[in-house]
Amino acid sequence: MSNDEFRAAMTRLAAGVVLVTAHEPELAPGGPGGEDVGMTATAFMSVSLDPPLVLVSLREGSRMDDLLDERPLWGVSVLSENQRHIAGRFSMKGRISDRLLFEDIPYVRGEASGALLVGGALATLECRTEQRIPAGDHTLVIGRVLTAHVPSADGGPLTYFKGRYRQLG
Repeated sequence: MSNDEFRAAMTRLAAGVVLVTAHEPELAPGGPGGEDVGMTATAFMSVSLDPPLVLVSLREGSRMDDLLDERPLWGVSVLSENQRHIAGRFSMKGRISDRLLFEDIPYVRGEASGALLVGGALATLECRTEQRIPAGDHTLVIGRVLTAHVPSADGGPLTYFKGRYRQLG
């Protein structure tokens, strides 16, 4: 089996789309302020109800993988079907600064994680890393859910199927 055959088979699996966020603290006291980082993910799932655990798969060596290796607190925003632009923005290769990407997106800063949580998302979670598992060219990060909110967002979920963002129905 080739990588292309495997990739083609996996595109037939519909997945929900989330924005994973974390706050990178300032490098040194009195130095430049920290930075908010975001990454679109489709490999995200619930793992356990008791304790409440979720899993996200991160490309090994990516900025988010490195950040979550150093900083165990992070956020997840479950994107709605009308937030496709946010998913596309944070999945671009060679993109501009994350600070500029967040500029016109409504958000709140999570009290437990310090991560940005997207306004209008179907749900938001704040997590603390419990375990990191190397898996091929990715790292599976299991996080304990510290907070979970379901705002009154309208609409359905944003999904990813056959290499494109889609809506249900």
